[in-house]
Amino acid sequence: MAAAAAAAAVGGSQPPQPEVPAPGLALDKAATAAHLKAALSRPDNRAGAEELQALLERVLSAERPLAAAADGDEAAAAGGGGSPGAAEEEALEWCKCLLAGGGGYEEFCAAVRAYDPAALCGLVWTANFVAYRCRTCGISPCMSLCAECFHQGDHTGHDFNMFRSQAGGACDCGDSNVMRESGFCKRHQIKSSSNIPCVPKDLLMMSEFVLPRFIFCLIQYLREGYNEPAADVPSEKDLNKVLQLLEPQISFLEDLTKMGGAMRSVLTQVLTNQQNYKDLTSGLGENACAKKSHEKYLIALKSSGLTYPEDKLVYGIQEPSAGTSTLAVQGFAGATGTLGQLDSSDEEDQDGSQGLGKRKRVKLSSNTKDQSIMDVLKHKSFLEELLFWTIKYEFPQKMVTFLLNMLPDQEYKVAFTKTFVQHYAFIMKTLKKSHESDTMSNRIVHISVQLFSNEELARQVTEECQLLDIMVTVLLYMMESCLIKSELQDEENSLHVVVNCGEALLKNNTYWPLVSDFINILSHQSVAKRFLEDHGLLVTWMNFVSFFQGMNLNKRELNEHVEFESQTYYAAFAAELEACAQPMWGLLSHCKVRETQEYTRNVVRYCLEALQDWFDAINFVDEPAPNQVTFHLPLHRYYAMFLSKAVKCQELDLDSVLPDQEMLMKLMIHPLQIQASLAEIHSNMWVRNGLQIKGQAMTYVQSHFCNSMIDPDIYLLQVCASRLDPDYFISSVFERFKVVDLLTMASQHQNTVLDAEHERSMLEGALTFLVILLSLRLHLGMSDDEILRAEMVAQLCMNDRTHSSLLDLIPENPNPKSGIIPGSYSFESVLSAVADFKAPVFEPGGSMQQGMYTPKAEVWDQEFDPVMVILRTVYRRDVQSAMDRYTAFLKQSGKFPGNPWPPYKKRTPLHPSYKGLMRLLHCKTLHIVLFTLLYKILMDHQNLSEHVLCMVLYLIELGLENSAEEESDEEASVCGPERCHDSWFPGSNLVSNMRHFINYVRVRVPETAPEVKRDSPASTSSDSLGSLQSSRRPKVLQRENSGTAQVFSLVAERRKKFQEIINRSSSEANQVVRPKTSNKWSAPGSAPQLTTAILEIKESILSLLIKLHHKLSGKQNSYYPPWLDDIEILIQPEIPKYSHGDGITAVERILLKAALQSRMNKRIIEEICRKVTPPVPPKKITAAEKKTLDKEERRQKARERQQKLLAEFASRQKSFMETAMDVDSPENDIPMEITTAEPQVSEAVYDCVICGQSGPSSEDRPTGLVVLLQASSVLGQCRDNMEPKKLPISEEEQIYPWDTCAAVHDVRLSLLQRYFKDSSCLLAVSIGWEGGVYVQTCGHTLHIDCHKSYMESLRNDQVLQGFSVDKGEFTCPLCRQFANSVLPCYPGNNVEHNLWQRPSNRNLQDLIKEVEELQGRPGAFPSETNLSKEMESVMKDIKNTTQKKYRDYSKTPGSPDNDFLFMYSVARTNLELELIHRGGNLCSGGASTAGKRSCLNQLFHVLALHMRLYSIDSEYNPWRKLTQLVGEMNSQLGNEEQQPEVPILYHDVTSLLLVQILMMPQPLRKDHFSCIVKVLFTLLYTQALAALSVKCNEEDRSAWTHTGALKKNMCDAEKSYEVLLSFVISELSKGKLYHEEGTQECGMVSPIAWSPESMEKYLQDFCLPFLRITSLLQHHLFGEDLPSCQEEEEFSVLSSCLGLLPTFYQTEHPFISASCLDWPVPAFDIISQWCFEINSFTERHAEQGKALLIPESRWKLPHLLQLPENYNTIFQYYHRKTCSVCTKVPKDPAVCLVCGTFVCLKGLCCKQQSYCECVLHSQNCGAGTGIFLLINASVIIIIRGHRFCLWGSVYLDAHGEEDRDLRRGKPLYICKERYKVLEQQWISHTFDHINKRWGPHYNGL
Repeated sequence: MAAAAAAAAVGGSQPPQPEVPAPGLALDKAATAAHLKAALSRPDNRAGAEELQALLERVLSAERPLAAAADGDEAAAAGGGGSPGAAEEEALEWCKCLLAGGGGYEEFCAAVRAYDPAALCGLVWTANFVAYRCRTCGISPCMSLCAECFHQGDHTGHDFNMFRSQAGGACDCGDSNVMRESGFCKRHQIKSSSNIPCVPKDLLMMSEFVLPRFIFCLIQYLREGYNEPAADVPSEKDLNKVLQLLEPQISFLEDLTKMGGAMRSVLTQVLTNQQNYKDLTSGLGENACAKKSHEKYLIALKSSGLTYPEDKLVYGIQEPSAGTSTLAVQGFAGATGTLGQLDSSDEEDQDGSQGLGKRKRVKLSSNTKDQSIMDVLKHKSFLEELLFWTIKYEFPQKMVTFLLNMLPDQEYKVAFTKTFVQHYAFIMKTLKKSHESDTMSNRIVHISVQLFSNEELARQVTEECQLLDIMVTVLLYMMESCLIKSELQDEENSLHVVVNCGEALLKNNTYWPLVSDFINILSHQSVAKRFLEDHGLLVTWMNFVSFFQGMNLNKRELNEHVEFESQTYYAAFAAELEACAQPMWGLLSHCKVRETQEYTRNVVRYCLEALQDWFDAINFVDEPAPNQVTFHLPLHRYYAMFLSKAVKCQELDLDSVLPDQEMLMKLMIHPLQIQASLAEIHSNMWVRNGLQIKGQAMTYVQSHFCNSMIDPDIYLLQVCASRLDPDYFISSVFERFKVVDLLTMASQHQNTVLDAEHERSMLEGALTFLVILLSLRLHLGMSDDEILRAEMVAQLCMNDRTHSSLLDLIPENPNPKSGIIPGSYSFESVLSAVADFKAPVFEPGGSMQQGMYTPKAEVWDQEFDPVMVILRTVYRRDVQSAMDRYTAFLKQSGKFPGNPWPPYKKRTPLHPSYKGLMRLLHCKTLHIVLFTLLYKILMDHQNLSEHVLCMVLYLIELGLENSAEEESDEEASVCGPERCHDSWFPGSNLVSNMRHFINYVRVRVPETAPEVKRDSPASTSSDSLGSLQSSRRPKVLQRENSGTAQVFSLVAERRKKFQEIINRSSSEANQVVRPKTSNKWSAPGSAPQLTTAILEIKESILSLLIKLHHKLSGKQNSYYPPWLDDIEILIQPEIPKYSHGDGITAVERILLKAALQSRMNKRIIEEICRKVTPPVPPKKITAAEKKTLDKEERRQKARERQQKLLAEFASRQKSFMETAMDVDSPENDIPMEITTAEPQVSEAVYDCVICGQSGPSSEDRPTGLVVLLQASSVLGQCRDNMEPKKLPISEEEQIYPWDTCAAVHDVRLSLLQRYFKDSSCLLAVSIGWEGGVYVQTCGHTLHIDCHKSYMESLRNDQVLQGFSVDKGEFTCPLCRQFANSVLPCYPGNNVEHNLWQRPSNRNLQDLIKEVEELQGRPGAFPSETNLSKEMESVMKDIKNTTQKKYRDYSKTPGSPDNDFLFMYSVARTNLELELIHRGGNLCSGGASTAGKRSCLNQLFHVLALHMRLYSIDSEYNPWRKLTQLVGEMNSQLGNEEQQPEVPILYHDVTSLLLVQILMMPQPLRKDHFSCIVKVLFTLLYTQALAALSVKCNEEDRSAWTHTGALKKNMCDAEKSYEVLLSFVISELSKGKLYHEEGTQECGMVSPIAWSPESMEKYLQDFCLPFLRITSLLQHHLFGEDLPSCQEEEEFSVLSSCLGLLPTFYQTEHPFISASCLDWPVPAFDIISQWCFEINSFTERHAEQGKALLIPESRWKLPHLLQLPENYNTIFQYYHRKTCSVCTKVPKDPAVCLVCGTFVCLKGLCCKQQSYCECVLHSQNCGAGTGIFLLINASVIIIIRGHRFCLWGSVYLDAHGEEDRDLRRGKPLYICKERYKVLEQQWISHTFDHINKRWGPHYNGL
């Protein structure tokens, strides 16, 4: 009340209000609302309307003091009107009441929803939401669906994926513009609007009145709250404060939008109604508040650099003509003089940068006359102003969601899109200024992608609002702000400006929202066509693209290493790809058919114009500036790609779109410069520029960039080569690669531009480039499918690939946004044609493989294309890898044994337009180069490699394959104009030039060279490729006068050609001489004097090839023409034997092809072969060369030596490992000596793996086993039912741990502790089911003192290890297995064989006495030796391995009984675990692998030593009770207060066994062991009988008592189970054990008819677990092998192995377990003594008495939870599930695979004492081992103690690969084998050994 009244007072000069009931109670509000609704429903509703307006005025103005509060004096406001939110809430309450018109708001909402006709889903989500995209159903590539609509629709077999939204989005279900109707879900399959009833008028009547005021109020609020940020202080804080206060209002609007279509259309009316807006906001009223608010609005507009057009001007123009509704464009040098600046600080720096040389102003397109795009805004409706404030406040999430929630309303969608376009320039400015540009970008795209993905809408806005003009202008403006002068070519005079890649705008990718919108709208055909038709737009766009031409220029560092490696190249490559290439691909996708020729012509025309401008701007003549390279030539690439498209799809004549020769020469320069620079970078010539230059070279060819970068460049060079003079082109190439000087016949030369060490790799680079240029057909006639196939083969040949990496590596045709290869069906079909799938395999070593594709054999055989591989490799090593795989294939298939050369592959035919390209192969310049190189290789000149030869032969073969001329032509030599290299070759056809003999060559060499002879032979001589400086002399025709022969120079040749071409294109041929820019290239004057020498050659290409064949094969006359034997060869030349092989094969193949092409060649080859070739003359070797040769030789030798050593070392290591792995634990070392009466006691010998010495373990220098101690709860996870536990995937399914082994044992212990004496309880059971200590070893031993020094060295090692040395962790020095302790080996003989083989001749009674005496001797602690110290420390380690709660079970903390219990339980844990590793039984027998590496023997020594310190008081020693009859039975009961001891029948027999054995002095004798086992078996059997008697019912019991009593007097009554059972029953009946049954438990007892067989089986099953553990123990202590057997005979085999079965026992009749009994005292007496104890207990506690009698011993093996088949079921349930601890939805949910607990990974919410929840759970559930499935990543993480590792995923997609972090979002299915491996590692405790990548988690998981 008070607040409302106060508000009214503040209202200022308001008209007095009509009396309204005071807004006190909700009831009053409702009444008022009903009254007003009635008033408004009357036909004459003016009075009602006024009344309502007044009420709203009063209620809503209540918010205004709050706006002031937001401005900074909250304190006052808060002090004033109660809580700041009270007034707002009040206002909202009023609005809700009024809308509902007196009814309840909830009912009103429901009523409105009933009229929702919307067939669209339209659900809006924000970043990180999980949505789906189905490419099969999508029309637009941006289509997305919410999970609900996706699962409700039918997408089986579709190409869909799940993804995490980056920017947010909205569900398109129901929108047929964006997706096909077949994909709609059940809810949104088109509802026809007919069946939706019409909305009743009065339902929404109040909304129409109330909402305009409400929205106006919101706008006023936004106006008031906004303060222009001060120049330098970011104002996010203030803005966020305002937004927080507005939260409830915007949420209220958002809720309204969710009421469905009816309410949305009301909102649309309100938001777009111009009259309402004018009335409320013009600020013309007398309300001061409104005036002030309008002023604030005008100020905000102004400060944004926007003008508000004068009113009269605006109202003069009629409603939205194309001019004003859009913010039209104003020229850059607009009246304001600023580029749309936002505030003064910005303006100053603008002026500062103007000094950089006046920018070229860009002429804008003709159709935007009304210069106002950038800075005029006029708002005419609430919607427009709301969007304005949304932008001003930097797109608050809530506002964005509200605006998007309205989109299902079609009318709104159009209005909103227009408004958005109108504000586009303003958005760009705000974005540039924003401090949070990332978040803001996401929000902008969130909106724009909803608007522009719809083609119809995009077309409409393009037509009505000049969308394209606006976008291009805005982009241009944006980039204008970061231009700098280009330094390419002519630094001083360049007029070209480029973007500065170091600016935040590019570095942070701030431009991407605008570019991505542009790409989005260009994907619509109708819009793209408008763009391509509009010349003005194309000009502007080319201007935009030219900003990127030549950006990020690299200058080669020649002296110092660059100080600071700039990483701007990321920004540059990203900018070219996103801002230039992707729009280009978008446009290209619409130029597919003949009808679109015009578009291509337009683009090409303006592109060439822009290129010409660019050449002029950078002052380019004919030579590129040296040592510079830029990888960014987007104009060249636009030109190339449109040319390619024109020829391939539109049937355009190529020549009609090509420029003149001069322009072509210029065009080829920069792309060629890039190719040469690539070779330079790979030759390490740019090494001083740092790593980033390598990064650029790699990015340029990398799969996402190559088809927008290197491919267009190569294609452009191919086009230029096909149209320019071939000699000119070839010489340009060698000049660019700087290897001209190398191409001389002389053995020495001078290179003025290249260091010697780079020459070879640059020459390889040049030749490889030529091979690629001539053999690549990507744009020269290959079809899309052929391209795809070639790309795929190249990638698969480098390495086997997973499906996803293939998708990633194959360059897509970047159809913008789609992220897929168009027609991915062809992808699958090509893939299955070229590759075989290798299913994921598991190596036992643990490395898990993914499903891989590997090339089929026929692909290696026929399709392997080294050229494609070289083009596509990012790393040079991949080429090697492909060759190695090829070699392996040839070896394996027996096609070629040696080291093959890259095969020559036939090419697809050239498209006719490019036939000119092949002239390169038939030009004399190339032939001279090939001849020279062959000669140099033959003469062994330095700097030539096999790779060079390989490429030379490849080029020759290409020439032979592509020779056009016929035989007849080549006979008649073609005489063209005389050229200086005519004396080399007569014609230009390779076929005929091959046989042309060259006798003498004149060379220019340094005077020191060996070739300098003073006399020259007077016979024909020919010219040479001279060096650069050679002068051109006139041609001399007299052949005799050899002295005047001239020297041919490549460079001069190229210059001349260039001149010719230029002159041809200009009329005055003689005057025009271009200025030469090449002076930089001239040689430094210091070069030694060159002189001319003449060499005698007398070779032709053919003869050189034949000699090469001899040289390669190492045999004289090795070549014999094959057609002489088999004339067939010439008829069918494709012979498989030539397709694979090394250089020799290549030479043979070429000679065969040459012979085929011409009869002359064939004849000449035969002739050459007939002459017996003289041996190649030995070269004169200069001292310098000798030195290098020696060096090479020495290196080679050293290398061989090293190889030999390494091999030797490896074999030594191997044999060492083999023997080391067999270091058995001592028990199997020495065969048992049975023969001699006195066995030789041999000491066990151990090898120390550190010092390498062998010897026994002694007291003062003990040896120890390397062991890993770890706490384990695996045993505790055993369950007693077969039904596997499943991971819960719905709320109903839960997992309860009460049936686990650990829980059952816990319950039993606490029950015993409740009724019996504590110390006695702790002897009656074992612990360690949870948190037991498991000890394992790798079997290697070391001296303990060696180990200590090893640990010391590890401690000082600075290398980061995966383990913590301080915790005692280390890796075994030999096998590197993880370990954390050393278990000392007990000195002494190996295996104790105290003649236990002889049947024991002493009777049982004597042995029992001995056992008792031995146990009674107190264990004196051994003297202080090193050994005993180590024993003590290892015991400490064992204790510290597990947590205190898993060791302390005693009621009195720290009691010795606790330690006692803990120690024998360690033995129990290790035995039980070994049993589990053997599969839960001992049927397989044998010393299994577990035995070989077992350390139980040593462990027993350590435990026994410590247990003997606690001697049990002989009074309480259970041994007494087992073997003697106690005098008076009542002695115990006399002492009532004191708790009794645990009755012997309640003891766990296995625990008793361990106690008895560990209490004996070690080493133990075999007959004592057998004695203990026999005695304990009698107890066990009695327990079995008692348990059986409790299990059956009253009648059975009485029947058995009867039959048993009859047989009692038989001779072996003590060995008959019937007799014993009847006796047990009769004894126990004396107590109350059986009493309860008659009443409650009849139903429970199973009515099994007990047959003798089933009883026998029950008794055997009861005893088996004990027998198994005992046999294992015997195996470890005495080294006996375990026999193997069938499951059904396990009992009899084990009992005979343990010596329980008398030897004379006959096996004919069925086996009876009772025959194993051997009673130490009369059976009936001792049994009745045992039963008496139980009876006296059941007197008082009958219930518990029964529970304690039956220990549940049938544990099944432990298993992890069973996982569902499909990962989606897990993901959908868990990724939105709330955590039970903190009740929030975790950011990183995880679930434990052992027990199914749901936890927050890394969540601070659930942290306890600095432990995060996963770590905590791993301690509680697995005693430090946790296995968690990370829901959002599909990977499994293992926590082991203080370390963790990522294990991998058990869910794989259809192609057998993981999808970590669900990036691809394809459906995943369980991989059962992997899960098995995981479970196996868990059970066998081998996580530490198998997984290699461990790191510390610092308790933060």
